[in-house]
Amino acid sequence: MDTFTHADLVFDVTDTPPPSGTDAAETVVLLHGFPEDRHSWEALAPALTAAGYRVLAPDLRGYSPRARPAARSAYALDRLAGDVLALADAAGARRFHVVGHDWGAMLAWQVAAAHPDRVSSLTALSVPHPMAFTRAMFTSTQALRSWYMLVCQLPWLPELVLSLRGGRLIGRGLVRAGLDEESADRYSVRAADRGAMRGPVNWYRGLPFDLRRPVPRVAVPTLYVWGTADGYVSRAAAQLCPNYVTGSYRFLALDGASHWLPECEAGRISAVLTEHLANASAPGAGTAGVRTPH
Repeated sequence: MDTFTHADLVFDVTDTPPPSGTDAAETVVLLHGFPEDRHSWEALAPALTAAGYRVLAPDLRGYSPRARPAARSAYALDRLAGDVLALADAAGARRFHVVGHDWGAMLAWQVAAAHPDRVSSLTALSVPHPMAFTRAMFTSTQALRSWYMLVCQLPWLPELVLSLRGGRLIGRGLVRAGLDEESADRYSVRAADRGAMRGPVNWYRGLPFDLRRPVPRVAVPTLYVWGTADGYVSRAAAQLCPNYVTGSYRFLALDGASHWLPECEAGRISAVLTEHLANASAPGAGTAGVRTPH
């Protein structure tokens, strides 16, 4: 499967079966963040397929060229969750594991909370439960780290700034924040095109719609991974996360890791991720299990 459709939008997707090619393989859906794309998972996906999973990595709404609605309301989390369910339906996956990074993690929390009947497990990289993130805005330095979210509410200006110097300005910023240069260069190409950046920025512009519909607590088995050197997500936000998970929960703090976990920390994440997926599929998995909030 190279594409799937939802709400008259056409999404590009990388569909990688396990080496055995079995149709009975469990499915893992990988959701990228800003300003990434499905290629951000290239270092991590091989470990999942080698473990026997079918891996689906889409370019999300606003990123796929044929899936770029203009209205900011089209980027509310509940609408974005519909895209994920449409992908699973197109793949014939009644249930699936969902893994998300950055904005993709926000979306993964929404999907797991609102559709526990479809989700076998949740893995969130970098970004905690949206309610933990929001609470930390008022109780820690998180608001200072997230100043750009307010700027992104402005019309056209964020796209203009991101496109400066052919996108190289944001590329240098990403490298300073810990991203490898090859990935930063790839994301800079999109940033140079203001039209192509409207959709990605609209994820931020959709935030006011999300505030009206708080994300519920998550009941499915959950793994949350955060880097101690993450410049965008505070330790306070990370440590509030277990308050919003009612099922089994594991927290992994990667010492010295930056925000860019899929690209830069795949080696340290792959083993614990595959273990989490296997445990979530074991008989009796769900509300019972380890809880490591700190």
